[in-house]
Amino acid sequence: MSDKHLSTQFDTELNAVSSRVMELGGLVESQIRQAIYALSQYSTEAAAQVMEIEQRVNAMEVEIDRELSSIIARRQPTARDLRLLIAISKTTANLERVGDEAAKIARMVKSIVEKNAGAARTLPASELKVEAELASGQLRKALDAFARLDVQAALAILKEDDLIDQEFDGFVRKLITYMMEDPRTISPSLDLLFLAKAIERIGDHAKNIAEFIIYVVKGADVRHTSLAQVESAVQ
Repeated sequence: MSDKHLSTQFDTELNAVSSRVMELGGLVESQIRQAIYALSQYSTEAAAQVMEIEQRVNAMEVEIDRELSSIIARRQPTARDLRLLIAISKTTANLERVGDEAAKIARMVKSIVEKNAGAARTLPASELKVEAELASGQLRKALDAFARLDVQAALAILKEDDLIDQEFDGFVRKLITYMMEDPRTISPSLDLLFLAKAIERIGDHAKNIAEFIIYVVKGADVRHTSLAQVESAVQ
């Protein structure tokens, strides 16, 4: 079998597994949307659907990992191809964790409804929508950048990460004010705090995916480095 034929087969396998990652990303995005809808409507039915999707997300993660292991064992890739396969594995893991955060939001919604949804409605829960839209938008951008291996788009995602943190910090300050003014809001406020943290973590996973894009294209591991160092790496 010719080297060209082997290379074509390898490219086909890479494209196939990359498509599976995008499919997983789309599934996780739908999970986030449903979780935020469950929160906005305090809908236990929508929350249950989120948790049902989680099973599909977990199964896809296992399938993709199996495909990656097979490709690495048979093709023994080197350099950028190996970095891409590693990045796909890491991205898949992050997407699965995003699904976990969406399921966590759904479980908290069910808990709030079962305990006392009326008390939660007196709190600024609607303001979580801004943070949620930022986080889901970051994930969408990260998946698009990963599909194109666009380092400039990845860099933009890293620069925008602070926006989600600012929304989270602002929401926490408001919850503290509510709890200080009325101790009866402490329990539902803590529930909403956990929800806000889960949303923030979705943004963190989008940031991780952006870092893997830079790793694939530039061969530089920019995790736990300053933004200035990242900008230097992508030049």
